[in-house]
Amino acid sequence: MASVGPPTLKNSNINSAFVTLNRVSKSYGNLLALDNISLRVREGEVFGYIGPNGAGKTTTMKILIGLLSDFQGEVYVGGYRMPTQKDQVHRLLGYLPQTVAFQEWRTVDNALRTLGRLSGLGEREVNSRITDILGVLGLLGVRHKKIVQLSGGTIQKVGLAQALLHNPRLLVLDEPLAGLDPASRYQLKQIITKLGKDGTTIFFSSHILSDVQDVATRIGILSRGRLKQVGTLDELKSQLPARNAVEIVLSHDSGKWQGLKSVEGVSNLEQPSKGKLVVHLDGEADADETIHSVIQGLIKSGNRIRSVIPSSPTLDEVYLKYVEGDESS
Repeated sequence: MASVGPPTLKNSNINSAFVTLNRVSKSYGNLLALDNISLRVREGEVFGYIGPNGAGKTTTMKILIGLLSDFQGEVYVGGYRMPTQKDQVHRLLGYLPQTVAFQEWRTVDNALRTLGRLSGLGEREVNSRITDILGVLGLLGVRHKKIVQLSGGTIQKVGLAQALLHNPRLLVLDEPLAGLDPASRYQLKQIITKLGKDGTTIFFSSHILSDVQDVATRIGILSRGRLKQVGTLDELKSQLPARNAVEIVLSHDSGKWQGLKSVEGVSNLEQPSKGKLVVHLDGEADADETIHSVIQGLIKSGNRIRSVIPSSPTLDEVYLKYVEGDESS
C-alpha cells in the first residue's frame, strides 16, 4: 500500500496536543450550539466524536477548519490559533464534509487536479499524489469517469481522496463512512487506522457507533453542546457497572442448553444470536462455580465451546448513559 500519511516530522511527539479547544462556545441567535467545550487531541490520535443530531459536532468541525470564526474561546491547530492564523492551519489540514459536493461534469482526475493545485501542489506532484491516493482507495478504475456517473459511496471516497492530496497532518472527517457499503466501510476504516499509525491526527464524527469503536483511539461524547465525557473505549466502559454476565461462543450448537437455566446461580440464560449464549448470574452466586457447572452441562449436551468471556458494556450503552436524559428532556 502506498503511503498517504504525512511525512515524519522533527520534534513530533505522539503525546503532544495537536488540536486544542479551550472553553469554546458558539451560539446561533438564542440557540447555544456549543457550551464551554475544552478538549485536547494528541498528535497521531484517531479521535471519534459522537452525539445525536444537533449536538454540535459539525459546528465544532467548522470552527476547527475556519468556516466559523465568530465563537468564544481559544482554538489551536498545530500551534496556530484559529481564526487569526487560518492560512497556516489550512496548510496542515484536509477536510471531508458530511455532504461532498463536486461539479458533476468534471472527471475525478480533473476535479482532484484542480483541488490539488489550489492546495499549492505542483503539476508533477499532483499527478503522483492522485495516482497514489486513488490506488490506496481502490479508485483507479474511475479516475477518468465523470462525477455524475459515480455512486454516492464512490463520491464519498473521492471526497476523502481530495482531503488527502496534500499530505495533511490533520484530517477532519464529518461522517466519513456514511452511505458506504460494508466492504467500502471496512476498507476506509483500515485506511483511517493506518493513517493514524503513520502520524496523521484524525478528528472524525460518525453516528455508526460500531465504526467509532473499531477505529477511534479516544472518543468524545457530545450532547446538547456539552462535552459529556472523553476517554478511551475501556475508560468510558469503566464508567458503567460491570455486567453480572458471561458470554459463551459455541463452535457447535446442539440446541440442547435450555435445561441449564436451572443451574444453581443462573438467573437467566439467553441466546442473542446463533452460536452465542449469555449467562446471567444471580447477584450472590459464586461466579466461578456457576460458570463451571454451565460449561460442564454444555459439553455433556453435545455443544462445543469456542470461548468464554465476561460480558462488558457496549459503546451503545455508554452513549445512552450520557445522552438519553438530555434527549428526553
